[in-house]
Amino acid sequence: QVQLVESGGGLVQPGGSLRLSCSASGSIFSINLMNWYRQAPGTRRELVAFISRGGSTSYADSVKGRFTISRNNANNTVYLQMNSLKPEDTAVYYCNADHLDGLGTMRNYWGQGTQVTVSS
Repeated sequence: QVQLVESGGGLVQPGGSLRLSCSASGSIFSINLMNWYRQAPGTRRELVAFISRGGSTSYADSVKGRFTISRNNANNTVYLQMNSLKPEDTAVYYCNADHLDGLGTMRNYWGQGTQVTVSS
């Protein structure tokens, strides 16, 4: 089993910045893709950004140029630096990861989510 724990959410004014962190723990063999999703009230969960183990990244159009995803493979942590935040970025942000165990089985895990609120 792998556990994902997010931190770094909170209340910020429009134009401000936040940095989210997600640490993986447990019986970790190899974590491949690490992703950040978000879900605002009444909407579907959407993919914000992902990063491969090798560092390749991709972003939703709505956050390109404002958000940066990064990871530290040594401590199994993924980050999301969020700049120039807008009220429409308000959502619960979830960490998600694909874990490959020693037997070659891939499983997907979710964190519990962290609230980000952008408001004046």
